[in-house]
Amino acid sequence: MTKCKCIDEYMQAVRSGKIKASKELHQAMDYIDRKLSPPADVRIDTGKTEKAIELIERYFEMTLLPWERFIIALVHCYYRQNDTVVFGEFFIMMGRGNGKNGFISGLAWYLTTKYHGVKGYNVDIIANSEDQAETSFNDIYTMLEDTWVKSKKFFYKSKEEIRNLNTRSYIRYNTSNARTKDGKRSACLIFDEEHEYENSKTIGVFQSGFGKRKHSRIFKITTNGYIRDGVLDEDLRLANDVLDGTIPNSRLCPLIFKMDSYEECNNPDLWEKSCPSINYFPELKMQMDQEFIDKDYKNQVRLDFYTKRMNLPLSGEETPVTEEENVKATNKPIPDLTGKNCIVSIDYAAINDFASANLHFKVDGKRYDINHSWLCLHSKDLNRLKIPWQDWAEKGWLTQVDEKEINPDLIAEWIAEQARKYNIKKLALDNNRYAVVTRSLRAVGFDRDVYKNVVCIRPNDIMRTIPVIESAFTNQSFVWGDYPPLRWAVRNTKKEARGRKEGTDTGNFYYAKIESKSRKTDPWMAVVHGMCVESVLEENESTYDDIPVIIG
Repeated sequence: MTKCKCIDEYMQAVRSGKIKASKELHQAMDYIDRKLSPPADVRIDTGKTEKAIELIERYFEMTLLPWERFIIALVHCYYRQNDTVVFGEFFIMMGRGNGKNGFISGLAWYLTTKYHGVKGYNVDIIANSEDQAETSFNDIYTMLEDTWVKSKKFFYKSKEEIRNLNTRSYIRYNTSNARTKDGKRSACLIFDEEHEYENSKTIGVFQSGFGKRKHSRIFKITTNGYIRDGVLDEDLRLANDVLDGTIPNSRLCPLIFKMDSYEECNNPDLWEKSCPSINYFPELKMQMDQEFIDKDYKNQVRLDFYTKRMNLPLSGEETPVTEEENVKATNKPIPDLTGKNCIVSIDYAAINDFASANLHFKVDGKRYDINHSWLCLHSKDLNRLKIPWQDWAEKGWLTQVDEKEINPDLIAEWIAEQARKYNIKKLALDNNRYAVVTRSLRAVGFDRDVYKNVVCIRPNDIMRTIPVIESAFTNQSFVWGDYPPLRWAVRNTKKEARGRKEGTDTGNFYYAKIESKSRKTDPWMAVVHGMCVESVLEENESTYDDIPVIIG
């Protein structure tokens, strides 16, 4: 134990079950305990902790809850040797309505005061929208107005900036697209509702001028959300690796309040796992009780209840392709497959929108997929895409095409390039799309009639292959590497019963888009087309032979 009451009591309550907590929060208790215990030479400034609690409670007229006191104490942990903070970044995810904005408002204000004791401790609050960015700033502004008789001696305030006159520290709010975000001298960055961030560039730019002040800290506060494989999911993966011990020397403090399973969500006694304030906020409890009833009748309530209250995202009322744990399990390294047999497959809904190609291998019971996509920058749906496509392009996962359409020659050239490394046995694509790409494919050696190495896939082929795909997911035999576009596409796909709409459910299924404009399925459907002809692959792979591709 640390001999800090706020830390020790909270850790003991979590470990004993007095406070119901997620698996990740239990891991966090062990992780924090290790960080603060010998041989680490850590100083916990209990005096500043107690003063911060006293000031926040007095000025903001609130009683801080155990989880809030716990975090304030962690903020005041320092290494003795060099007087640096033990935790330079706090990642805090909890259900909506638990007061995280009110808490961060009080903490941000305190950090600018003389009691924290760092001059020029500038605080920048960043959110995706102006309304959200202003939330915590306005909390502080309102508090200062209410206490202005006393506070005016120490603070300057306007609708754009709050400044501590003693420490010359400011508090400002920013939107993620602010033109003035370069060159800031922030000591504290607060990223609000990170689940709304589609692009990591924003965070990178704000952080570029960060860390020059003593005891600099970053706070990321958020619920879960609907954007997958974006900034939030990246930070969740990092948090899990820190908690699992994969990254042993991080200064990240991940505090993840969530339910551990969908089944737990049916037990209100366990809601504290995702909503740590619920037993102190009667209005929150009442609202969640009502949502629990309404979710069975209103789909949006259901989505929000699981995603934003329970922090267990749902893709919608549709039946997903597979369980989320099976999608995550695809993120394993792809070995060197040079010379191995594979199938190349293509999918696109419109050549002026989005297109994907995929190499599908089957080796030693594992199914490896190497995927690539093309995005037309003149697509009418470009602004609807809730993905960091610029980041994906920089990493080589996606090619941006600044033309009116994606020239099929680009796809054919990519296939020809892959044929120099892998032994492509067949090419598969949607039967209705073949005519558009026929000429380009024939130029690199693929033709249905001349070379007889093209297979046109029909809906019935996919219907027959879905059980094989489900088995592959269940056995977690898909391996896609660190490639978010493909997992994004799977999550954009729903499984529908054939004939259900007509009232003649046949027991067979087909794949469909959850939403056609912003949630593309092309990378995944390229995999599906390849799976339809997987039988041409042999377990005992050969090296290059009978290559039907013209690459000269």
